[in-house]
Amino acid sequence: MGLKSVLCAKIEMKANKDVFHDVFTNKPHHMSTMCPLHVQGFELLDGVIGTVGSKICWMYTFEGKKKISKQIIESIDHEKKVVIFKEFEGDVVDIYGNYKATLHIETKGEIDLISWTIEYERPNENVPELVNLLDFIVGMTKAVDDHHVKMN
Repeated sequence: MGLKSVLCAKIEMKANKDVFHDVFTNKPHHMSTMCPLHVQGFELLDGVIGTVGSKICWMYTFEGKKKISKQIIESIDHEKKVVIFKEFEGDVVDIYGNYKATLHIETKGEIDLISWTIEYERPNENVPELVNLLDFIVGMTKAVDDHHVKMN
């Protein structure tokens, strides 16, 4: 049994929250255009884009190295704007167990927030927390947001 960890980040967004939710559910193949420094490719492995149970693969650069993440879309709630991705193969689960990323778009007063929660298990105390990965996700999120702001 690994050491369970949960990291969260909330980022204020300038673009429309519906557009952002749409990117991660229906247009993930556009990510490499919106944030090319972070994501270089996307592939649908099985299923239909935007549906629960679909298997996808992200090709990305993290800390100067090419990485992959094969994920299953575990859950989508269009009303609450929540998407849950579970990695079943890739660079993160090669080291960390039960990696899951949850995207939630919420409104607090007049502010729209993109909330990322990553959950995982470290095999032991010597394996670092995924703080750098969360920082990468925040950077990617800001790049997607900036892309949409520039388009409008």
